[in-house]
Amino acid sequence: MNPRKRRRFDEQFEWVLERMPPLVHELIERVPLHVEDYPSAEVMERTGVRYIDSLCGLYTGIPIGDKSVWHSGVMPDVVTIYREGILSVAADRTGRIATERLREEIRITILHELAHHHGLNEDDLQKLGYG
Repeated sequence: MNPRKRRRFDEQFEWVLERMPPLVHELIERVPLHVEDYPSAEVMERTGVRYIDSLCGLYTGIPIGDKSVWHSGVMPDVVTIYREGILSVAADRTGRIATERLREEIRITILHELAHHHGLNEDDLQKLGYG
């Protein structure tokens, strides 16, 4: 990804984060939020994703409702946001990306992945408009 594109994304990402409610910030303290350009080959294979720009985010961990003492010692929960996927979804038919559309896709992706931490699945999120 070119530096200018990454910088634009990161500026908008920070803008969105600054405007998230305090509850979301508290959750991010417990479930770290990472930003990467695109998913690794391992993530693509594990998730069945074929193109680097077709995944916007990924929650890795055990949802709150599924945790038990049997899950001690497992890797911590984490949300990863992928720049290429979000930029692809935010682009119009001509490839132009409006700032408001980019911000909305970033917001939706963050909330979508954090919702997985709370046990919501893809069907639940689709019904709520975060699919």
